[in-house]
Amino acid sequence: MGRAPNLHSSVYLGSDGWWHGRVWVGYRDDGRPDRRHVRARSKAEVRKKVRRLERDRDRGTISKAGRAPTVREWMTVYLDDIAARELAPKTHYDYWSKTRTWILPHLGGVRLDRLQPEQLDRLYTRMIDVGKAPSHALKVHRILSRALEVALRRGKVSRNVARLVDAPSARPPAMKAFTEDEARRILRASRGRRNAARWSVGLALGLRQGEVLGLRWSYLDLGQRTVKVFWQLQRTAWRHGCEDPHACGARLHKTRPCPSGCAVHAEAKRGCPPVCPKGCTRHASRCPQRRNGGLLFREPKGKSRRTVPLPPELVEVLQAHRSWQERERVTASNLWEDHDLVFAQPNGRPIDPRDDWEEWKTLLKMAGVGDARVHDGRHTAGTLLLEQGVDIRVVQEILGHSDLRVTQGYTHVGSVLAQDAAARIGRALFGGAQ
Repeated sequence: MGRAPNLHSSVYLGSDGWWHGRVWVGYRDDGRPDRRHVRARSKAEVRKKVRRLERDRDRGTISKAGRAPTVREWMTVYLDDIAARELAPKTHYDYWSKTRTWILPHLGGVRLDRLQPEQLDRLYTRMIDVGKAPSHALKVHRILSRALEVALRRGKVSRNVARLVDAPSARPPAMKAFTEDEARRILRASRGRRNAARWSVGLALGLRQGEVLGLRWSYLDLGQRTVKVFWQLQRTAWRHGCEDPHACGARLHKTRPCPSGCAVHAEAKRGCPPVCPKGCTRHASRCPQRRNGGLLFREPKGKSRRTVPLPPELVEVLQAHRSWQERERVTASNLWEDHDLVFAQPNGRPIDPRDDWEEWKTLLKMAGVGDARVHDGRHTAGTLLLEQGVDIRVVQEILGHSDLRVTQGYTHVGSVLAQDAAARIGRALFGGAQ
């Protein structure tokens, strides 16, 4: 029997006793026609399969010819060749970390076109069962969903199964904001210490840690009382520059878990490191040809790139800080590295975020205000702005939030504004009787 012309399907009884069907669905990468083959014991069953292929072809959901990649193969292509161009280095590292820890061990061997929603459900349930926060499972879901969406657009699969799964629900993270009195105590504790103005800037403007540490004098206009938040400093994980990352880190691979009561890592903040996965390509920080890591300056995205007004009092603080830094520059002499940084080490080099974190913890103890993250200083600024009656959209602009709902998270039932609102409604309803 001759082959049916393009766009025409054929159904015939073969010499093997089976009914066969062939459907034209497009062209292969080399330009040849792509005709798919199906077979069944009955003519009616073959026609049903043919109609299904024709329907998928007409909808544009037919998968490309050839074996579909496994989840492991596609996630590697997606993260290394596609997402790496768009994601910030720190975000890209986080995507790979979660992929190696969860997606590859549980789904890596599954063919992409055979991935089922139930397999994703089991993965998320397993994560919750071992104590991972729902927000962690949600991040894994979003990484996988994005990778599958790109695979769908490129014809690797005919559907994104992550769309068929209810994403893990996660409550917004709890925010800690210091009161006005506590914030003043922190600033008093910082007086006389190196870069004390750093904490005045952080608490007054609500800048992120990387934004403060990446602040440059050329973007500060003390006369106009503005600062352009155009750079941020981030610590980025190193990447291998060698040809064989697995062999490069061979001497550092951990092949068995630590014994119970391990004394080697007893003082480590994160406890004992996990066992290296098969084919481990980590330990890039020890690679002789390591690249794209360490402390790096990068531009913030979206509304994070903004111009923020300076309070008059903060201008005076920064003027005094500039004079102090000039004296330090003279003392360092030819050892000074000029990066135009507002806050720097005694030699002008950038401040490591980890050292900045240690300084913050020291200040909190000195001020006696309880423990908090560095990022909670940003929450404090947002909350104090709202408590002073500043419009929420203005607060959104100052903090650089892309979504107003994020800014709304800074409003609390027990805030000064809420208490004032309660007092006002009380006066309106009951004031005449008093």
